[in-house]
Amino acid sequence: MKNLFSHAPYSVHSAKKSIRKNAFPSGASFRAVKKALLLLLLFAASLFAEDTAGLSAPGRMRTADEGFAAEEFRRGVQAYYRGAFNEAILQFERSLSYKSDDNLILDWLGKAYYRSGLEGEALASWKRAYENGWGGILMQNRIEVVSERRVTGDAYGKDARYTEAGSFPGMNGDVLVFSEPVSSLPLADGTLWVVAYGSNELLKINVNGTVVRRAEGPINGFDRPLDVIALQSGNMLVSESAGDRLSLLNPDGKFIKYIGSKGRGVGQCVGPQYLTEDENGNIYVTDYGNSRVDVFDKDGNALFYFGRAQNGFAGFQGPTGIAAVSGGIYVADNVTGGIYQFDTAGNFIRTLVREKTFRFPESMKAWNGFLVVCDSNKVISVDLETGATYESAKTGNAPSRLTSAVPDANGNVLVTDMKSNEVYVMTKMQELVGGLFVQIERVNADKFPLVVVELSVENRRRESVVGLGEENFYLTEGKRPVLQQKLIGAASNNKIEDLTLIIDRSKESAAYGAQIQNAVRELSSAMKGEGTLRIVCAGAVPATEYKGSPRAAEKFGINVLKTPVSAEVPLDLALRLAANDLINAEAKRAVVFLSAGRVTQNAFKKYGLSELTAYFNNNSIAFSPVLLTQGAADPEIAYLEENTKGKSYYVFRQEGLAPVVDDLRNLPVGRYQLSYMSSLNTDMGRAFLPIEVETYLMNRSGRDESGYFAPLQ
Repeated sequence: MKNLFSHAPYSVHSAKKSIRKNAFPSGASFRAVKKALLLLLLFAASLFAEDTAGLSAPGRMRTADEGFAAEEFRRGVQAYYRGAFNEAILQFERSLSYKSDDNLILDWLGKAYYRSGLEGEALASWKRAYENGWGGILMQNRIEVVSERRVTGDAYGKDARYTEAGSFPGMNGDVLVFSEPVSSLPLADGTLWVVAYGSNELLKINVNGTVVRRAEGPINGFDRPLDVIALQSGNMLVSESAGDRLSLLNPDGKFIKYIGSKGRGVGQCVGPQYLTEDENGNIYVTDYGNSRVDVFDKDGNALFYFGRAQNGFAGFQGPTGIAAVSGGIYVADNVTGGIYQFDTAGNFIRTLVREKTFRFPESMKAWNGFLVVCDSNKVISVDLETGATYESAKTGNAPSRLTSAVPDANGNVLVTDMKSNEVYVMTKMQELVGGLFVQIERVNADKFPLVVVELSVENRRRESVVGLGEENFYLTEGKRPVLQQKLIGAASNNKIEDLTLIIDRSKESAAYGAQIQNAVRELSSAMKGEGTLRIVCAGAVPATEYKGSPRAAEKFGINVLKTPVSAEVPLDLALRLAANDLINAEAKRAVVFLSAGRVTQNAFKKYGLSELTAYFNNNSIAFSPVLLTQGAADPEIAYLEENTKGKSYYVFRQEGLAPVVDDLRNLPVGRYQLSYMSSLNTDMGRAFLPIEVETYLMNRSGRDESGYFAPLQ
């Protein structure tokens, strides 16, 4: 990439010295040479002037246009870091009017367009700079990633092929870290719990493979733990295959109590295997020794078991993997090699995958409309509708016994290999080759030389990368390492979230005033007095009706709204207004839309759906509709929900609306804050100071470059 602040000494001086050594011709020839020399000097000056936004002109005086360009550019950078992206666009456009071919200005104009959700304009600006020779591979990669993201597609599907991006081995040299990993539980912060069958323990491991905690169960320890799941209560449940019981643990791995005992009666088991939990909190465990599935309620009380022969089903012979999905219970059998579907009462529904399809199926997890099954040395995806199977990953011909494959918070698949004593981190091949997408989003130099940098790390599919530590970042200024680099914090560890509620004031939604009132109260109460609550009314003219503590809205009344009901609601303006107020909010922020699910005429007249989804995604804002009626929402609302973080809920869902806030709070957000001490000369605050960041995670890396101004002196 071009150096933005200095150029190689071309060297008007060396050119003049060379000319002086030769005798000039006389007459017309002399005038021709003089003219050529003048053109050469002007060309050199133009080289010096380009790509600095008029901030510097080495070896000569700046022109008036360069001075004006520099002033507007500085204002644009400051507006950008304040989150005022529309203002930044205006300032960069003005700067560009004075220096129309300056690639530095084009680069920043593209950044402002991108954060404002105008990705088409951002790409046009970046491509123009790139075609001028600016940015190199870094700019090329940015253009490719943003272009690919504009084409929506499933993150995981039947064509997904995963390859190893790294692994967590059970041996570190001659030191045993764990033995025989058999199952794993990824967490929202990027860490994961690993069940070590051989060493009778649970280990909490971060994204770099460092063990940060060990849990060995009750006083007498685990007895061959085999599976672990997270319950709706926040606790964890571990099956002990040799102990013939289940162990309930708190989120930190502390033992609470046993569930079940050895035997053949209700609530007893012999060799419990894999676990799952349904929407009602009921717990299902495959009981290998009794050839059945045991069922407990959310408190651990025994309910019933199933698996004996019934109409169309011959009975289990070796039940292993189990998954609960949308009212269905799916069970794999490692003797018959098939997968069977039951309802939550244990009634047989159908054979999803015919027998003898699998050789030795183990764990089975649900993911995006598929069941992910481990079978010997393969990871197989099973379509929940058709039962069709697709090979998603394979470890090769080396001795291998894959026992679980689970998606993590970073879009990877974590695969435990019991025989090779490793946990593989698998990712899509294009992710491994394409690397990480890193963006410097904000630089605060108010206390210069102390500089605070806020950046985001994502994969190519716009999925946040969470769980990174200080060792994953390398900051430089002008290609030189910074001093006293520190990781201040990560958004994934933040438990506070800012929430904006949009109340649909269309005529159809206004008929559900009582439901809206109760929803606002319930959501406000779920925030537990933390964060900031905003209420925006989507009427003919969208308006912010409330901003403050959630506590004050716990007694919200629908009659206090000032925005009148309207036949036409410009929903695009309401969404934009709601997002604008969240740009400088907490790192975890979301918009919840209370609506009957219908859009009016001219609902998206000013901003299109793609622009709105880009604005939300590029600023880490989640979007979740809460529908006041049953049935599907209009396609426009469905599009917004499907192409942003968050999901749709029904106002009268059995669990209530309180879990909505928890769901939004637990969404992965790959934003980080780092600080360092700068050693650069600020030129009294006039210099544009460079900052570069490189991020590393296993075999992947990403990079970004930016700059900032220190306070004027």
